[in-house]
Amino acid sequence: MSGPPHRRPEWSVPTRSEPPIPATSCTRTIHAPPTPVWSLLARFDRIVDWAPDVAHSEAMTDPPFGVGAARRVQVRRMTLVETALEWDEGSALAYTIDGLPPVVDRVVNRWDLEAVGPDRTTVTTTVDVTPGPRPPMRLAAAILTRVMGRANAKMLAGLDRAATATQERPS
Repeated sequence: MSGPPHRRPEWSVPTRSEPPIPATSCTRTIHAPPTPVWSLLARFDRIVDWAPDVAHSEAMTDPPFGVGAARRVQVRRMTLVETALEWDEGSALAYTIDGLPPVVDRVVNRWDLEAVGPDRTTVTTTVDVTPGPRPPMRLAAAILTRVMGRANAKMLAGLDRAATATQERPS
């Protein structure tokens, strides 16, 4: 299964006339139903529990979930602020990422879940980077898109480990 079609949501349409930087997607099938997978994503402030490169995370809003929820995330030496802009309970989460180098105007990371039978979930992450206004920023944004794609693959692996572990625990 290839996952959802690669369409650009309204919130990712570039504001300038240059062609957009292509979004990068990564898909993984997790051997767990969608509910436990979503429950890990929905604990928005607890990404530190399953994302391998995240050293610290904390809620910045109350409640710490839903559209508008924000979290502070420490990744290596960077402190990022991620704010949910789409929250479709059980199936999709998208958030902006602030605190990256200023070569980009906007970064949106999206997670889509799809049930594949009773005990499997296909999860697709898509990172969409809008470059800054100067031409050299396009190259930097394209590089950042690749780096973020690799980071998403690592996060998918961490989500897989955490979701599978919750399935293996005795009741």
